[in-house]
Amino acid sequence: MCGVFGVFNSKTPAEDTFYGLYSLQHRGQEAAGIVVAEYNKARKKTLFKQHKGPGLVSEVFRDEQIFESLTGYAAIGHNRYSTTGSSKSTNNIQPFSLTYRSGSLAIAHNGNLTNSRHLRRELTEQGVIFQASSDTEIIPHLAARSKEKEPLHQIYDALRQVEGAYSMVILANNQMIAARDPFGVRPLALGRKLDPSTGELAYVVASETCAFDIIKAEYIRDIEPGEILLIDHLAITNEKPVSIFLPPTERKARCIFEYVYFARPDSFIFENSVDKVRRNLGKNLARESNV
Repeated sequence: MCGVFGVFNSKTPAEDTFYGLYSLQHRGQEAAGIVVAEYNKARKKTLFKQHKGPGLVSEVFRDEQIFESLTGYAAIGHNRYSTTGSSKSTNNIQPFSLTYRSGSLAIAHNGNLTNSRHLRRELTEQGVIFQASSDTEIIPHLAARSKEKEPLHQIYDALRQVEGAYSMVILANNQMIAARDPFGVRPLALGRKLDPSTGELAYVVASETCAFDIIKAEYIRDIEPGEILLIDHLAITNEKPVSIFLPPTERKARCIFEYVYFARPDSFIFENSVDKVRRNLGKNLARESNV
């Protein structure tokens, strides 16, 4: 059901994201993409650059010269496994990026929005133009129409209106935002990485912890259900990202297919080892078969 990855305050964000997506290749093989944030001194603001296409990560980023143009300090990436939106349309390849009144926004999303048809119809009637058929595109449009001034609160407004399962990473100007639905259906983990030469801190977000291992990042914790986590330069200085939370649900609903099908055995998801969960499932099946 797709793989998402994000890194903030890295000297090589595109390369880190490439390796993260490579380790998450099992979560989607249809397409891959990376969006990088770079501060433009001449224009005194953060600009986004991207590269994406159909195929495996190793195919989309086969040419090493691609990374020479994807310089910056932060990046998000996505592996596509289509559930909504045509798999044949290149318009549905994520991350999606756009420019709106508050600056620039890019989003990579794993999951399904159950009220996407209703929201899409409402937005279309209000004059919104959609470029893709994926449900993900609804989220940045809702954020862009929010009356809030800060991207974090605009995203909060957008997610208050959607229903379903989602884990996502977002670049919003000079910030990275990670969010997970209140039920906690899809996994999303937070990690940190120290530059060996300078000791400088970078934060990493990924669908599975196997994406941390490949870039030698340390797993910190899971993004909590309903949490919207803000990572910016202040979070780097204080070594503490800021979070706000969506209204809680009465119950949690973790997807069992993550343990038995989607996730890599060497990953930790939902705070448990996938390998150990699968072993315990096998033991339980063996006990049941002997009854």
